[in-house]
Parts: sequence; structure tokens; C-alpha cells
Amino acid sequence: MLDLKVRSVLFEETLYGDFILFPTLMIVPSGIGCSIGGFSGDAMPSARLMAAASGCLITHPNVMNGAALYWNDPRIQYVEGYGLDKFAAGQIALKPVRQQKVGLLLDVGIEFELRTRHLHVADACRASLGLNVGPVVITEAPVDVRLQKGKSGSSWGEVLNPEILLEAGKKLKAAGATAIAIVTKFPESIEDSNLSAYRQGDGVDFLAGAEAVISHLLVRYLSIPCAHAPALNPLPIDDDLDPRVAGEELGHTFLACVLVGLSRAPDLIEIEENIQIKNLRMLSNALTIDDVNAVVAPQGALGGEAVLACIERGITIIAVENPGVMSISSYDLDLNDAIKKNCEIEQVITAKNYLEASGLILSMREGISVESLRRPIKQISLIR
Repeated sequence: MLDLKVRSVLFEETLYGDFILFPTLMIVPSGIGCSIGGFSGDAMPSARLMAAASGCLITHPNVMNGAALYWNDPRIQYVEGYGLDKFAAGQIALKPVRQQKVGLLLDVGIEFELRTRHLHVADACRASLGLNVGPVVITEAPVDVRLQKGKSGSSWGEVLNPEILLEAGKKLKAAGATAIAIVTKFPESIEDSNLSAYRQGDGVDFLAGAEAVISHLLVRYLSIPCAHAPALNPLPIDDDLDPRVAGEELGHTFLACVLVGLSRAPDLIEIEENIQIKNLRMLSNALTIDDVNAVVAPQGALGGEAVLACIERGITIIAVENPGVMSISSYDLDLNDAIKKNCEIEQVITAKNYLEASGLILSMREGISVESLRRPIKQISLIR
């Protein structure tokens, strides 16, 4: 594979002039009930702070999707989870764009009135936000999504008619869509105890696991940015609602945040083993995993594909105390001993919260030793 490390400087000069970037990857896995990021866009404030500290944050829809709420920041690259895994593995580059043409894929299983509500959101985003949305494709048959729950308590799901989704996605891509927003009908029959716990901030998002399955499927086979919004009928009003899920109560659909996120999602560029020299110009303002300096992830969710790929590359991991139903830390994976043997610097750094994690990123970006900020400071070591 061609060594593309020279692009780091080119990327900075092309997009941000003299500003020194510290590209950082932020991951909060879907469907595991994290205290921050396990609800309706409640990790957005943390992502905004981290984007300011790093100058370039790469994250995924679970962090940035807040139903009717969203935040568009040119310093944040919105990358679906499957694409994020491939990026971390060095198989794709991310090319920032000014605008995507977002095709809309609607499940025929959505009731007429609810489908109309989603079309109204698309038109509103075109008229009020200036987004390039369209064309629209309705699937030939119901997608038929089923919700499941893993033994750990995490949410999961399956799609009984995946070929229906893929066929509709191919139509949109052939019609000129460069990104796809997917809306599928989700089951209304969620156990009252699960739904009540989630709405009161003490449970897992029972829809998130199935949403990830749907978006992973389309990104894998179409190689363009995709994200999902579930179609559900409104729930009864709840006067004991946790603020972290309140964004889901503000409208009839969850589509607005997906359209905004996809509107500037970076292109996914496959990196060939024998990449041609002529392609270097195209990649000169694209990001690859070689540009990433740090990964921020919940302390108990370090077993994911992207985090493990970054650990193998020696990228600094900032493990934040952000509890969920998963408990896979660097100690559970026996990473700490291996890291001490193979790295001269501390590769896994713990942070009590995202405020502290952002401070760590800023200190590393400014070239300030993290050790110098902590007390007590150990005496400098002497090699004998």
C-alpha cells in the first residue's frame, strides 16, 4: 500500500490553512445504554467540545443523531459505524465534501399518514436548511424489522427482507444519490418495562441495535454514506421524561437529524493495495487512519472492531468513564501488559468524563505532556 502520510499536511493546508489539526475518533456504540450517548443525541455536547479541542472529530450517527435536534459543525465528520470500522482498519479514506445529494429510502410498510410526515420533513429540510434531498424510493415490499435483546442487555435486531432494502438503495444510487437516508417501519410492540426504563433514562435504546444492522448493510454493499431513522407512531405524553430522550418527543419523525448529518458526510474512498500515483492528488485532502492521533471510547466498550484496529496501530486510546451494559475494558482484553511491553508511552489513558477527555486531546494537540498536568509528578527515569 502506498504510504500516504504526506497527506496529513496537505489535508490541513487544503481545508484549514495554518490551523494545526489533531484528528480524533469518537465512538459511543449503539444500543448499549451508555450514560452519555445512549439516548437521543445526548452525546452531541461532548462531541462539540471534542471537535473544538481537536479541530477535526470523526464520529458516527449514534453520537450526532438527536431526532428533531441536530448540530452541523464543519469540524465533525459524520461516518456510519460500518464505514468507521473500515476506516479504522485502513481500508477506506474519508474525503470531506461541501454537499451530498441525499436520497430518501422509505419502507412501504410505513402507514400512509406517517409516510407523509416523513416527506414533509424532507421538504422542510430542502426549503429551510437548503439541503439537497431526493430522489425518493419506496420499497417494493415491507422490510420487516424484528427487535431483539442480547444476553448482556444490549439491543439487537434483524431484517427479514434485506434484498428489498438493497434493491431500493441501488435504485437511489443509480438515480444520482450520493448518500442515503433510510426510514423503515419499526415494531410498536416494545415491552412496557423496557420502554418505560429508557424514557426515564435508566434503560437501553431498544431500537438502536436494529438501526445499526440496517445502516451497516447498505454501507457495506453500496459504499456511500447511509444512516437510518425508525418510523414509529407518537407515544403518549410522559410527565416524567428524562431530558436525554426529550428530543424524540418534538416531532412526528426522527428524520431531520439524519438528513442534516448526511448532507455533509464525507465520501468513502476505498484504498486499493496497489493504489495508482494519479490517485494521490484525489486523496491529498482526504483523511485516513494514519492521520488519527487519538480514539475516545467508553471505558467498558473497548472490544469493538474500530478500537481494536486503532490499538494495533499504536493510536492513543482515551477510555472515558461512561457506563453502559457492556464491560470490556483494556484489562479484560489483557491489553495493558501488552501495551507496556510494546509501547514507550502510555497508550490507554483513562478520563473521568468527556470534559477531561477534551482537555487531554487539547494538551496533546498543543504538545503538552499529560504527565506534567498531573500530580504528583514522578522523577525522571535514568537508563542504566
